[in-house]
Amino acid sequence: MDIVQIFDTTLRDGEQSPGFSMNREEKLRLARQLEQLGVDVIEAGFPIASPGDLEAVRAVAGEIRGCRVAALARARQEDVDGALHALEPAAKPRLHIFYATSDLHLKHKLRITRHEAQAQIARMIRFGRKHCDEVEFSAEDASRSDIDYLCDVAEAAADAGATILNLPDTVGYTTPGEYAEMFRRVCARLASYPNIIFSAHCHNDLGLAVANSLAAITAGARQVECTINGIGERAGNASLEEIAVALHVRQAHYGASTNIVLEKIYSTSRLLTAITGVSVPPNKAVVGANAFAHEAGIHQDGILKNPLTYEIIHPEKVGVPSRRLVFGKHSGRNALRARLEELGYRTSESELAECYRLAIERADSAKQVSDRDLLVIIHKVRRASAPDKARHDASTAAAH
Repeated sequence: MDIVQIFDTTLRDGEQSPGFSMNREEKLRLARQLEQLGVDVIEAGFPIASPGDLEAVRAVAGEIRGCRVAALARARQEDVDGALHALEPAAKPRLHIFYATSDLHLKHKLRITRHEAQAQIARMIRFGRKHCDEVEFSAEDASRSDIDYLCDVAEAAADAGATILNLPDTVGYTTPGEYAEMFRRVCARLASYPNIIFSAHCHNDLGLAVANSLAAITAGARQVECTINGIGERAGNASLEEIAVALHVRQAHYGASTNIVLEKIYSTSRLLTAITGVSVPPNKAVVGANAFAHEAGIHQDGILKNPLTYEIIHPEKVGVPSRRLVFGKHSGRNALRARLEELGYRTSESELAECYRLAIERADSAKQVSDRDLLVIIHKVRRASAPDKARHDASTAAAH
């Protein structure tokens, strides 16, 4: 079983999205949690961005010992110098150099030729490798680059000393089939470099970041760059929790797994939410409030009989305390009976029927029935039935 390395870029690419900035102490808190989560690489920041970011990267590099710590740099001398300085305290440093390879970026952003870009990339990788044992190169906008030129650059980067080659879908443009084919082409071109690890880095502009990342794995990628809760620039990055759970649930299909401690996924997601103040949508896969919540009566009945009928993984496996059977207008009697029993009330068939009638009435007006509502309903039903029971007992006694 192959291991797909998880390269977490929450502290770098994730932090670059509006509203997600983190200070030094917040980065340290999250880095400690990511280490416990079992990520293989923590990209701690972009040191050239600001003095504060450089110091935050140094702080993370100085404390984290269980996994690699990476710092990002453009293929420019000042960037690489700053990243190397930030990584000095690291036990397992990785220098991450990137440069654009698409004609669109070369012409309109960098205003240089393909030849100039390739020479600059090789020069900075060679320099970086003299000072850091592990260098990763990312071909920015790889998915929109000419494939032959991309292969040329990848080979030049490998010759210069890069051992990890990242082929990003920087703007979330590609599709799974296209992305997989790109990896196959580049992997085939570099077949004589057996020690190269190919990496995927996908953005979610078309909602395909996770699908594209998984497609890359089928085509030879053995590192995936992703973020907690899928945060990142614009529509975000590929979601770490979705990739890790997909590889766990469909391990036989992908022939790969990760070192992620799945039970720590939910707590890591909640910590990021606490630090940034930005909650995940309720329908977010794996960690959203509704990921393990069931309202439809057919689903609830199936869950009560065997959770696998409507859940592909147990909530506890990803650290979610328990599933929720939510009572609403689509719910059934079995779910209501089960919830009332959990609240401490065993009901007769007549009591259940009346409770169900009142609960559905409540659901039509309130959309969802809370435990407090259910307690009010069961008490009301039992109070109403008390006089009838008393009259029945009195009648029975008189007959005797």
